[in-house]
Amino acid sequence: MRTLLSPLGDLVAVAEAAGVTLLEFHDQRGLERQLEALGEGLTGTPSAVVQDGDAGRHLDQLERELREYFDGARTRFEVAVAPSGTPFQRDVWAGLRRIPYGATQSYGALAASIGRPKAVRAVGRANGENRVAILIPCHRCVGAGGALTGYAAGLWRKERLLALERGTAARP
Repeated sequence: MRTLLSPLGDLVAVAEAAGVTLLEFHDQRGLERQLEALGEGLTGTPSAVVQDGDAGRHLDQLERELREYFDGARTRFEVAVAPSGTPFQRDVWAGLRRIPYGATQSYGALAASIGRPKAVRAVGRANGENRVAILIPCHRCVGAGGALTGYAAGLWRKERLLALERGTAARP
């Protein structure tokens, strides 16, 4: 586990050999539950998670790429991502990763894009279960008509991330 600094607040990151398994804002609701689901827990220390080898390299790369993203120099992440979830959740998360940088897509359009047009609510739930913020860009999913909805780290962060990607925010 590693804490990463960002202009929107500290992020908690966890990686394993396959890639980043968690990236969330430190103060967001539900973080403790997500860490527990990964077998960690808030009382774990960084030494409780192996940070050398591939996991450490993933975290180093993540830290560098996030810095570039927030500086406006990166529009695509290359660090390996290894989210755990059901096949449906993984389909939703893959759909989120196809939403272009600076664009948004409604939950309904996302459901249609993965071949499940009637599963809008399930898509919303899967979006909310995403444990890898920013890299799997759940902030790019919006309500019908473009309304900003449902971001566990706070709608203000969702607004700032979208503004950053659209080039309408001052660089931190």
